[in-house]
Amino acid sequence: MASTKLLGLVLLVVGVALLFFGYQSTQSVGDQITETLTGRFTDETMWYLIGGAAAVVAGGFLAFVRK
Repeated sequence: MASTKLLGLVLLVVGVALLFFGYQSTQSVGDQITETLTGRFTDETMWYLIGGAAAVVAGGFLAFVRK
């Protein structure tokens, strides 16, 4: 397996983990209150979600699209 495919798979796993933690954070009581009052999630939660999505896209590209 090429090193770029391995890096892509690692990024996919890390991205999925970050998305999971971000989703769990959105379900917390504190984040629900913050979203209700301000209309948005906390910065920490947003970084989990954005970072996870970016890692999944980059990992998918490296693992499955790039030759």
